[in-house]
Amino acid sequence: MSISDTLVRAIQLQGSGHTNEAAAQFRAVLAADPANGPAHYSLGLIAWQAGDPATALQRCATGVAAAPGFAPLHHLHGTVLQGLGRNDEALAAYDRALALQPDFIDVLLNSGALLRAMYRHHDALERFNQILRFAPDHPSALGNCGILLTEFKQSAQAIAMFERLVQVKPDADYAPGLLFFERLHVCDWTDFDALRARIVAGVRAGQRVCKSLAFMSASSDAQDHQRAARIFAAHQNPRQPQPLWNGERYHHQRIRIAYVSPDLREHPVSHLMCGIFERHDKSRFETIAISLGVDDGSRLRGRILAAFDEFVDARDWTAERTARWMREREIDIAIDLGGYTSDTRTAIFAWRPAPVQVNYLGYPGTMGVDYYDYILADRHIIPDAHKPFYDEQVVYLPDAYLPVDDSVQIAERTPTRAECGLPAEGVVFCSFSHDYKITPPVFDVWMRLLAQVPGSVLWLVSRGEATQRNLRKEAALRGIAPERLVFAGRVPRVEDHLARYRQADIFLDTHPYNAHTTAADALMAGLPVVTLVGDSFPSRVAGSLVKAAGLPKLATDSLAAYETLALKLAQDPERRASLRARLLQREAGQALSDTDGFRRHLEAAYTAMWRRTQLGGASDALACNPSEAPT
Repeated sequence: MSISDTLVRAIQLQGSGHTNEAAAQFRAVLAADPANGPAHYSLGLIAWQAGDPATALQRCATGVAAAPGFAPLHHLHGTVLQGLGRNDEALAAYDRALALQPDFIDVLLNSGALLRAMYRHHDALERFNQILRFAPDHPSALGNCGILLTEFKQSAQAIAMFERLVQVKPDADYAPGLLFFERLHVCDWTDFDALRARIVAGVRAGQRVCKSLAFMSASSDAQDHQRAARIFAAHQNPRQPQPLWNGERYHHQRIRIAYVSPDLREHPVSHLMCGIFERHDKSRFETIAISLGVDDGSRLRGRILAAFDEFVDARDWTAERTARWMREREIDIAIDLGGYTSDTRTAIFAWRPAPVQVNYLGYPGTMGVDYYDYILADRHIIPDAHKPFYDEQVVYLPDAYLPVDDSVQIAERTPTRAECGLPAEGVVFCSFSHDYKITPPVFDVWMRLLAQVPGSVLWLVSRGEATQRNLRKEAALRGIAPERLVFAGRVPRVEDHLARYRQADIFLDTHPYNAHTTAADALMAGLPVVTLVGDSFPSRVAGSLVKAAGLPKLATDSLAAYETLALKLAQDPERRASLRARLLQREAGQALSDTDGFRRHLEAAYTAMWRRTQLGGASDALACNPSEAPT
């Protein structure tokens, strides 16, 4: 049999799953032709697919030395190196493959994904654009280009990419959701109802039509949120077959807790949690930060660095490396502060590196998997009837689940209305939520309020000119003069931003994705928040906050009631003044402004979780008593 016949036979055996016989045939090829690139490649691929990266790496190294002109070998070499976390070497291998074959689409895809993971987003975008030059309708390239363009805030171009993706491959993973969510980011409501209905129907049918975070802007149904999370998790983050922690008991003098987050920087999650980080009881808890994101050099980042016993910058680590480090460090409780948000790595938790794994704060919903043990909430956020829609066990914190940092002092000076771009007179409706949380049904209400309250304005925060144009256009379509929408600019200090709330009269919440940090900010600044409570986690957060602030009647149960309440407040300045006074005259220990009290309750929850592991998980319920301590 000739070498070519033997090679063909080996490839056939490999394709039919007879890898041992195929490997023997490939070795026979190499005995006769040591520089045979396909044989080197196939042996390396067999080892890699068998879970033997060391052998795969050795095969690739031998192969590229023997057959340097065979591009697929460099591709495989890069794949193996990337899997081992050797990113710079992987990229060099991919570049060698592209030097030999510039239109090697798989290499462009892999190297683009790697560059994105290395935070070289412009270079990643160029790789995906290169694919589109060869294959203009390539679905993966369209999707990846669109996603990167969203990160560059180039929404118009991103939307065009997603529209093309939906056109050429309607069933591409998450394509309708990508288009829906990016349109929301610039308040482009083209086909809003039809696209939303398509997404909800797709999720209910078990289809990968929308990522779970984006789905929160499409639905307020907790069961649908669970479906979306389970679909996404099964596709992206399945449980690792061999967990790193297997029931071992640790014996530490202090409970060892690790917060895992990409947002330990100038970010809402850190604004909420920094006071907790700083006040943890270090006699009972050893605190570790595992940072997955960039170091922005901010003042907040500096506070966070100083707050922890240990701070680990794991931005360049693989999920497996991070998980193995956590297991070796014997973390008792790992708290995921990111969930399915940007730059997070759920795959770390899929390795089960810790006895207790907690979903908290950054992602408002279930993770849809069984390797998170608990989700922290409050009884308003997750009522008993909703517990079946969470794959974690619900652990309730008293009052609100969302913390605040009471060390942040609002600036003494209040900017004038003129400095804020507001008219000298008239009611100021305020909504400083993200653009993507604004939906047409709620905007309809806002415009009716402006029509019924002469001289009033709507004060918003916008991320770009496209959003402002679209919202002003939508206002005009509803008979409201566009100039009655006022857009606040950014200010560098959070203390000055909070001071601006004093010039507003009513905070109008969004739905189905409520304001979270911004609602807490408004209440802390004395601004009443009118909210509509839905049936999902993100649609119940503002209701939780107004309840904790002692003003539960600000939470409504229908869009009509929301509009009626907002109108009554707009027409009743004395009631507004009374509500503002109640918010500002906080008694010591009030739920919404007592960071240290919140910290004690959080630590009690952690202690109860830790105790359960010491008891082998025998307890059916968690008793969160702030006086408990490890023994």
